[in-house]
Amino acid sequence: MPATLEQKKAPAAGAKNPNSPDRKFPLERTRNIGIAAHIDAGKTTITERVLFYTGMIHKMGEVHEGTTVTDWMEQERERGITITSAATTCSWAQRKEEGVYKIFEGIKQRINIIDTPGHVDFTAEVERSLRVLDGAIAVFDGVAGVQPQSETVWRQATKYNVPRLAFINKMDRVGADFEMSVKSIHNKLGANAWPILLPLGREDQLRGQLDVINKKAIIYSDNDQLGSTYEVTDVPKEYADLVDKAYSDLVEQVSNIDDEVAEAVIHERPVTPELLKAGIRRQTIANKFVPVIGGSALKNIGVQYLVDAVVDYLPSPLDIPPARGQDPDTGEPIEAPTDDNGNFCSLAFKLWSDPFVGKLVFFRVYSGTLSKGDTVYNPRTNKRERISRLIQIQADKREDIQTCYSGDIAAIVGIKNITTGDTLCDEDHQVLLEPPSFPDPVISMAIEPKTKLDQEKMATALQRLAEEDPTFRVYTHEDTGQTIIAGMGELHLEIIRDRMFREFKVDANAGKPQIAYRETITASAHGVGKLIKQSGGRGQYGHVEVDVRPAERSKGLVVENKIVGGIIPREYIPAVKKGIEEAVLNGVLGGYPVVDVEVDIVYGSFHEVDSSELAFKMAAIFAMKDGFRQGKPILLEPIMKVENITPDEFQGDICGDLSRRRGSINNIETRGNLAIIHA
Repeated sequence: MPATLEQKKAPAAGAKNPNSPDRKFPLERTRNIGIAAHIDAGKTTITERVLFYTGMIHKMGEVHEGTTVTDWMEQERERGITITSAATTCSWAQRKEEGVYKIFEGIKQRINIIDTPGHVDFTAEVERSLRVLDGAIAVFDGVAGVQPQSETVWRQATKYNVPRLAFINKMDRVGADFEMSVKSIHNKLGANAWPILLPLGREDQLRGQLDVINKKAIIYSDNDQLGSTYEVTDVPKEYADLVDKAYSDLVEQVSNIDDEVAEAVIHERPVTPELLKAGIRRQTIANKFVPVIGGSALKNIGVQYLVDAVVDYLPSPLDIPPARGQDPDTGEPIEAPTDDNGNFCSLAFKLWSDPFVGKLVFFRVYSGTLSKGDTVYNPRTNKRERISRLIQIQADKREDIQTCYSGDIAAIVGIKNITTGDTLCDEDHQVLLEPPSFPDPVISMAIEPKTKLDQEKMATALQRLAEEDPTFRVYTHEDTGQTIIAGMGELHLEIIRDRMFREFKVDANAGKPQIAYRETITASAHGVGKLIKQSGGRGQYGHVEVDVRPAERSKGLVVENKIVGGIIPREYIPAVKKGIEEAVLNGVLGGYPVVDVEVDIVYGSFHEVDSSELAFKMAAIFAMKDGFRQGKPILLEPIMKVENITPDEFQGDICGDLSRRRGSINNIETRGNLAIIHA
């Protein structure tokens, strides 16, 4: 009997075993995967099915009924969408079946799943989940193929080099077309994706799957066991040619990139399922190949074989390159290899306020282990924290654990001073891992509490929500004094307001923020400012004169001191500069900040007794306002640089729309079949 992959991977004598003797599931049998896709492609439904078949839950929930495990927030259940990524753990052993080769047959595997949102408003959730995962399932809709958000998610996965499988879901819908979907993955994503499991039948005739590698059919029975019973038979005659063609395509594509399979093909040796599966596994982990699977999660067809494929082809924490970090002091690169005996190093990728336990910090351990009572160190704040409680989320239950090992995803309760993307490590071996990067907010809204009483509560609520969500910003607008919340889209901000109302009982009004105009001057001018107050006793005396002139765009404010001979004493100059800096915050046209001016302090006078710093500061402000008034002030509108990616056929419409909104188009480039318009 040939050695299985498990035996080949067993550490050679003398090599150090990276597994701690206490762990239930060794590293090579752990998979950390995420499920990412376009809105409504079926991510949550797939997670729910996987939990059901792995025995973690005993009743299957449905998104449309609001009963799924990973969508547990009230807002998610009402709207039927996923808002936050939920992490959950399950275990799975590949079933032994006649005539079907599976790499890790009969060995129990631990699978950590993160179900991510599909809406573009919640990209941060997807981004930070992919940063800590080893593999992903990209789900596509069998009717629509690749959709816009599928492309975004795919690009994010490519950015973090995450190996992935493609699952083409909803093959039971009218108009579902497997070949079209695979073609759209080739054309739109440029991925080297080939089917390993074809759907058997289509639309309402969908009965199961065809296993291309083992040339078998998997037929699911229509009884009330919810798809947990299926039989493996020979391929029906009418599908034999289809399977043979898919098989020869698969062998050809894998042999193009994998040396061992190519060698067998060249020497005309038979390509066994063992050899082919091992080749696909190697190339999937190297990100050169994407296995494609067809099925329907809602109709419970093909989920078990999808989990088998996750175990067969997606990497364990040992199969991926070690996490790269740097020394916080010197900036030298350091690696954190996946090893329970190594120094502890982990990345906090998500904060969450849980109604039952308080503040949760989800983290992924890259090396070493962490137990209750240990102390961890945060190189960003240079503070130590003691770990009082560790929990692992299993479906909707929270389970206290004593220790978590490398490659695990768990949560710490009640740790302070931490933000998304912080590294937690061992104090004696400091390392700083690269945090996930997040896009800047694109839409902002002004918000105010309905009553005075809510003012403080609102501030606390917004601060807690901003800690959890790195793409949500709160700030007070300097010019208008409004509290502004900024996020990734209208849905995002609406959910934030909803959560404020439900979790923090704060009722708030939201409105459009004022546009942040800027002002500048178009001509040079001379401004005079005097502050003279005499009211018995010590008075106030300040006198400043300035020359203002327009500067180049984006120069900001340039102040030069041209006072000679001490007309204004040296100790008052900083006060004058401060006055000038304050004066540019509010212009004379609409009270907007003034930008791009050069100011020279040219003249002034002082009084032996009455002059003070405050007097000169005020005089400088008056002088600036005077200068602005005479300098022919104008309003500047904000300009955004827009990059618009669109299929070729819509290029004309979009250019027209941009120029109708007074946009100027700089250049247009094409990439594949997409036009990129920079305006």
